[in-house]
Amino acid sequence: MISRDYLIIGAGLAGARACEGIRAHDKKGTITLIGREAFEPYHRPPLSTEFLKNPKLDGASLACLDPAWYVKNSIELRLDVSVTQLNIERHIAVLATGQPIEFRKACLATGSRPRRPPVAGVTLGNIFYLRTLRDAMAIKEMGGLTKEIVIIGGGLLAVEVAATLREAKMKVILMNRNQWIWQKRLDPETAQWLTHYFTEKGVGLMMQEDVNGFEGKTVLKNIQTKSGNRFPAAMVIVAVGAEPNIELVQNTPLSSPNGTPVNEYLETDEKGIYAAGDIALFPDKIFGSVRRIDHWESAFEQGAVAGANMTGKKRIKFEIIPYFSSQLFDLKFEFFGDFRFPPGRSEVVGDRTKKKFVIRNFQGARLTGMIHCNQEPEAGKLARAEIRASQK
Repeated sequence: MISRDYLIIGAGLAGARACEGIRAHDKKGTITLIGREAFEPYHRPPLSTEFLKNPKLDGASLACLDPAWYVKNSIELRLDVSVTQLNIERHIAVLATGQPIEFRKACLATGSRPRRPPVAGVTLGNIFYLRTLRDAMAIKEMGGLTKEIVIIGGGLLAVEVAATLREAKMKVILMNRNQWIWQKRLDPETAQWLTHYFTEKGVGLMMQEDVNGFEGKTVLKNIQTKSGNRFPAAMVIVAVGAEPNIELVQNTPLSSPNGTPVNEYLETDEKGIYAAGDIALFPDKIFGSVRRIDHWESAFEQGAVAGANMTGKKRIKFEIIPYFSSQLFDLKFEFFGDFRFPPGRSEVVGDRTKKKFVIRNFQGARLTGMIHCNQEPEAGKLARAEIRASQK
């Protein structure tokens, strides 16, 4: 058995940032970073935008850190291997190879996986889910061989992939169970405007349709919808949300139906074990309640906070105004604040036809969120400050 001061389980952005957070305060402690993918930690957001449409981009261009950084900072990378057992009382992790690792402190950063619709045929060939670099590489390769791609979903990822592939001159159909694109995030008028904009850009829309099943022996042949439609399809990308990867800690105090519960310092109830990124279910001191955020910025910030706190030389509380963004053709959308619930009212400032506007969402008199379309970068700081001030 080998022993480590710090064990990071999950080699995504949060895991890489945890290593940075540790090394900022502990230069000598031994660190092992374990990832089930064969690639060093990389940024995932470009997978649904630039990587898909730019044939020159490869995995190396997405790296979170220079590969030399891990060597310089004595980070032991164990890639293409997973942790299959975790003894939280004895602080021992067992790898798929059978090797046990004893640790003093650990950070769970296992991320999330695409949700699969509960219908027949979800494992047929030519049905893709976009989460990893390998997923994106397969979609890019297959996309060049097919005449039409059907994208199922209505969230950020589905809509962004539809726009990206259309920009790459592919024929795209977006199947969405709602009447308008992003109707749960935007006010009705803006949602209608965005839907018409997609039509103008040549994206085929199947609104108010939901998948009921996929047909084929080994490879996809047809899609069935809940309305009774049935049509041929050669390639489908399913993007209907994500689920936290918490199987490793299932049926332990580190598991709940919606993630791994942590305190404001990102530590679990098991002393010395932390969680960061998509699986962390943390107390939201700004908007109230507990929540889990599966977006880039949260993983970026949480990883560094967890790493610093693991050293015992820092005691940093995690607090955030949630932020995420999406690029749809020439529209850069940025979301600031809390979008868990529909707003009581929305105010739109600007001109949609000029593709530059701001939406403010309110619950009563309280500003809960802001949506920017093609605003200057410095406007984001003002948005965060305005939202924070409104919560007091």
